[in-house]
Parts: sequence; C-alpha cells; structure tokens
Amino acid sequence: MKSKNIPVNAKSKSIKEIKEEINHILEKLENNETNLSESTEDYQKLIHLNKLLEVHFRKRAREISVIGKNNSKE
Repeated sequence: MKSKNIPVNAKSKSIKEIKEEINHILEKLENNETNLSESTEDYQKLIHLNKLLEVHFRKRAREISVIGKNNSKE
C-alpha cells in the first residue's frame, strides 16, 4: 500500500500507537477471541499497520541520512 493510499488519520499515528494497536490485535487473535470473519479483518488490519510502520521507518531513515550528510560536511 502506497503512503498516498493510507488514510490521513492513520498517517498521524505515532510508532508507539501503531505498536500498541498491533499488540492488541495479536493478543485478541492469540486468545481466540474472534471468529473467522473478524480474524480475517484483523489480519488485514495487521498488514495495513505493518505497511504504515514501514512508511514511518523509511521517513526516519531519510531524516537520519540527511543529518549524517550534513554532519559529514562540517
């Protein structure tokens, strides 16, 4: 999923918030608290959250790269 396809409210979530949401879904799935339909929806949400984390980490990697380049010029 490209970052332009990620809902605006999801883009504003912090890495910590995403991690907490992932942990909640995993606990729910591990405890068999859902039926098959809900499990499928939760799995799709996990995929989405994983892609969202990937977007965050790419952004941070670019920021770190820029800082490194700026520091090496000094």
